[in-house]
Amino acid sequence: MRRIYEDHGYGGGPVAGCYWGTTVERPGPGPALVGAERAEIAVIGGGYTGLSAALHLARDAGADVAVLEAEAIGWGASGRNGGFACIGGTKASEATLRRRFGDAGLAEWHGAQKEAVALVGDLIDRHGIAADVHSKGGEVVLAHRPRDLAALRAEAPELERAYGVRTELIGPGELAGEGLSGPGFHGALRLPLGFALNPLKYVLGLAHAAREAGARLYENSPVIRIEPLGDGYRLHTPDGVLEAKKLIVATNGYSSDDLPGWMAGRYLPTQSAVLVSRPLTPEEIAGQGWSSDLMAYDTRRLLHYFRLMPNRRFLFGMRGGIRADAVAQDAMHRKIRADFEAMFPAWAGIETPHYWSGFVCLSWYLTPYAGPIGDWPNAWAGFAYHGNGVAMGTYAGHLLARLATGRGAAPAVMARPPARFPLGRFRRALLTPAYAWYGFLDR
Repeated sequence: MRRIYEDHGYGGGPVAGCYWGTTVERPGPGPALVGAERAEIAVIGGGYTGLSAALHLARDAGADVAVLEAEAIGWGASGRNGGFACIGGTKASEATLRRRFGDAGLAEWHGAQKEAVALVGDLIDRHGIAADVHSKGGEVVLAHRPRDLAALRAEAPELERAYGVRTELIGPGELAGEGLSGPGFHGALRLPLGFALNPLKYVLGLAHAAREAGARLYENSPVIRIEPLGDGYRLHTPDGVLEAKKLIVATNGYSSDDLPGWMAGRYLPTQSAVLVSRPLTPEEIAGQGWSSDLMAYDTRRLLHYFRLMPNRRFLFGMRGGIRADAVAQDAMHRKIRADFEAMFPAWAGIETPHYWSGFVCLSWYLTPYAGPIGDWPNAWAGFAYHGNGVAMGTYAGHLLARLATGRGAAPAVMARPPARFPLGRFRRALLTPAYAWYGFLDR
């Protein structure tokens, strides 16, 4: 595999302290691919996108589908994210999207985001997935500077028109009454869309539903070579070969530049890190003044995201990090702990026994992709959810299933093939000046 970060970033170290693994007992390891097998459709990647594609293909189209996962189901971002099922998926501004795709394309994109959130809820209900759903009041964005509240106030009517909901602007003096207190918060805007969940329980539930629908899931089966054939594809793993007429690549931030070669330079993994505290007492919660269970994030470009979970543990995440070796991971741990203490000073002495990190994925156009793999026939890929993969990754899998069966098309925002980043395999160097600039703007 040709990946762009240090090997440590793709190993067990970054996920060793993940809280979600303590909340559910994984089923026994699924079988690895051994020997020669055939399928109508092969899916590479056992996260939200790949499993959603497999489920929709098997359940709704009766397709013979096989999923190849390099590690365990949900081992990548799908099993270690913050659990925010919310709108999002692009980092491009509304003005940029309107310029590229017009008013109709932008409206279609707004509708797609709402459909993505609804799809997650539908799958959870339809397949009885016990994903610890909560925070059904949606999400709240907190102004980290006084002038950001004015920007949120101006944005509120646009959000209401775009998504057909009523927003709620919360002034600085009202934050305490809403359980949203913090010394660095200067007001907030609530958008009543989305909900929080346990991401590992959700991805394991998707896997169970896909198996029940007839999909075959192979774990510990990394694809090391894709061989195009005259009438399909041959996928090689260390111990087996899978031949399929159609191919879906759903590896997102854990992709490789040579699987297939078309992927080279078209995606950029970036790091996200998370802390989870021990359970907080009622007195500790009152002392800080944060009692809301809303999904929350701040207005920084290098944002923080956080939420109080039903068991009264507090989850706190952040973006950043240029390197993924063990030394850099330790430095990121210190940085996120310092940010946590600065933003929630009453909890400065609270233990945070769980820390982990993983890769989210960007595209050059800052929009997600679900579409063909170059000029390869009957082959598609889905990736680049920009840190909002719970809903958008699930939705992309649904779109890929429709593309593979000729039953629909992706929204225009998601259908534009991604360009390659400058610098090729050294493209993560672009993050150094970008993060410095974003940090300056955030100040």
